[in-house]
Amino acid sequence: MVKLKSLTKTVAMSPQIEYFKPVGILDGTQSEEFKQNINDLIAQNAKIILIDFEEVTFMDSSGLGTLVLSLKNARAADVQLYICSINEQIQMLFELTSMDRALEIFTNREEFDQKFSLL
Repeated sequence: MVKLKSLTKTVAMSPQIEYFKPVGILDGTQSEEFKQNINDLIAQNAKIILIDFEEVTFMDSSGLGTLVLSLKNARAADVQLYICSINEQIQMLFELTSMDRALEIFTNREEFDQKFSLL
């Protein structure tokens, strides 16, 4: 089982957009750290958060629940939360739970950057 190598890969792209890139497996053992990282970004007054799942190899229901809670916390703070670079397993999980309708999902970071004119 691969653990998340780091949940603290936060790179400021602009004063109001934050980039977060978890790595490995997002399950019950990593959920609290994931949630805390998102809450920290919200507390730092981010207005837009992009979670890049490029290096997440697997997400279970605990990870999905944490993502839902993070989305709820972000919306309550008037922060937009976006996702990019999900693999087939996560895409299937999102489709089965209709999360693909609740989140705006970008194919990759470049597509996100184009939408927000960051290139």
